[in-house]
Amino acid sequence: MQIVYIGLGSNLEEPRQQLEAALQALAQVPRSQLIGCSSFYSSEPLGPADQPRYLNAVARLDTELQPIELLDALQAIELDQGRVRKAERWGPRTLDLDILLFGEQSIDVPRLQVPHYHMHARPFVLYPLAELAGNALRLPDGRCLADLLAVCPAEGLQRLPG
Repeated sequence: MQIVYIGLGSNLEEPRQQLEAALQALAQVPRSQLIGCSSFYSSEPLGPADQPRYLNAVARLDTELQPIELLDALQAIELDQGRVRKAERWGPRTLDLDILLFGEQSIDVPRLQVPHYHMHARPFVLYPLAELAGNALRLPDGRCLADLLAVCPAEGLQRLPG
C-alpha cells in the first residue's frame, strides 16, 4: 500500500458539493482506501482573475494501484463530475484532482509529475496537506513541509468551518 495525497479543487457548479461528491468517489476507487480529508479552504484563483474563488482540500488515499492507474481513476471521477479539459490552464473548473505525493516516489512521465509541480508555493495545497499529514511530513527530495509552510504565506486562504 502506498500513502497518496490528492489535492481537490472546484470553483464551478456548487464547489462544496463537487468536493463532497469527489470524496465519495475516492472512497470507491478499487484497491484503495480513503483515510481522511482536510478541512475545506477557500482560495483566490490562479490564472485569470475573472473567475470565482476556489474551494480546496487535500485527501489521503492508501492504494495498491500504480501511479498511472490512480491517475486514470482520478480523471474518470473528474469527467463524471463534468470536468471539461480546455487548452487554457488555471481556468474555472467543476473539479480538479491532483496527485500531490505518491508514497516517497518521484515521478516524471509525460502524464504525471509527482510531487506535483509548484505545490511547494501553493498555500491552498500546503496548509490543507499540513492539517492532514502534519508539519513533519517530508517530500521525496527531503524537504520538510514545515519549512515550505514557513516561506508560503496563507495570503487569501480561508479555512472554512466543517
